Amino acid sequence: MSIFHACDIRGIAGQNLTDIMVLRIGRAVGVKLAGGKVVVGGDIRLSSPGFVRIMIDALVDSGCEVIDIGIVATPVFYYALQLTGATGGVMVTASHNPGQYNGFKLVLGPQPVTEEDVQEIGAMVASNARVRGQGRVIKQSVVERYVAATSAKTVPNGLSVVVDAGNGATSRIAPALFRAAGYEVIELYCDPDGTFPNRPPNPALAENLTELGKVVRQTGARLGVAFDGDGDRVGFVDELGQPIDNDDIIVLLARHYLEQEQGTVIYDAKCSMVVPEEIAKAGGRPVMARAGHTFSKAAFLRENALFAGEISGHFFFRELGYDDGMFAALKVCELVARHGSLAKLAGVIPNYLLTPDIRVPYYGSDKEEILDEAARQLAAYEPNRIDGVRIEFPDGWGMIRSSVTEPLFTLRFEAKTPGRLRDITALLLEALPAEVREAVLAKLPPMVCL
Repeated sequence: MSIFHACDIRGIAGQNLTDIMVLRIGRAVGVKLAGGKVVVGGDIRLSSPGFVRIMIDALVDSGCEVIDIGIVATPVFYYALQLTGATGGVMVTASHNPGQYNGFKLVLGPQPVTEEDVQEIGAMVASNARVRGQGRVIKQSVVERYVAATSAKTVPNGLSVVVDAGNGATSRIAPALFRAAGYEVIELYCDPDGTFPNRPPNPALAENLTELGKVVRQTGARLGVAFDGDGDRVGFVDELGQPIDNDDIIVLLARHYLEQEQGTVIYDAKCSMVVPEEIAKAGGRPVMARAGHTFSKAAFLRENALFAGEISGHFFFRELGYDDGMFAALKVCELVARHGSLAKLAGVIPNYLLTPDIRVPYYGSDKEEILDEAARQLAAYEPNRIDGVRIEFPDGWGMIRSSVTEPLFTLRFEAKTPGRLRDITALLLEALPAEVREAVLAKLPPMVCL
């Protein structure tokens, strides 16, 4: 599987992402940003310090002025780009991927990186393209300024919150941010460790929030928040220790912003149909985007949206100009402080029969061909191709897509009745090759019951 994905570059450190590969990626980025001011940061993965050094050296040799911000969470990296007025940047991270992975989130200008940009970088890596120049490195610490600036954009209160950093890049930053905003912080897994010894770094999966829920119940905290490896994704549990779907979080935050100003809200193609329904009820204009942070950000900027959310835990804010899982957590805490209970807030949101993300590993190189064939077989239902293959009905929908960050197919289904959920699921599965269909059947939740 190629390391050059739709939104960024990711691979397994020491295997398909070697020091030589990192050097060539740095040189390719140097071609794109030659002579510019470039912010470079890295997360806490074991391979990150070495990759950061190689990246900085390659960019300096390309004539860039590199601002080295050290070990940070990705939202701090985005803040640093604004603070310094940099032309572009490189964040060394594999985000929510397991610890053996690493990669690069790229900023090549004012617009989000496109799939074409990443493929161009890949082509330059293959040809070992480079430019030569004489740049320099400036070390700059920005964490304290990020904490001060971000906490100032929230309403302070004294709620007790369990902060689960998952031993990731937010381990030192998130507790400091919440305390600066006036919260009583109960820390969970807030010791940085690039092996992620306590839980996988993806907070969008309910099974990764089990311990967070236990600690919330044991301490009597008002809610719990959990971050991914680099802090741009967040998951939530309520005061009962129960995970809250990010579909509900999108609705709650959308309502909050639409109370202040009418406008557009971006949601991703995997969201429950409740999300656009509730956005419209609140007076907003819902716009669907392809899942993936660069696609959501592109739609967010293009539509001049108030807010954007993905069920993965990415949330974009107009007052920031970028996505920030830590800021999203602070905004949800504001809602809890105002209304009293996250469980009650989420409990009044309508819901249908919605499966969780069904994640099926697939390492073949023919994922796009499989999706194209599924769309052909389902042509009578006019599939939506914004993100994989999505078939839609007045009372439900189903989709299969290729993950932009991992070797996976992801599927999701929703309907208003159990019978329609079974029908829609069976219809889409019949369009898949036997190997993929059998893998999906093994992972279907009990609610489907085919």
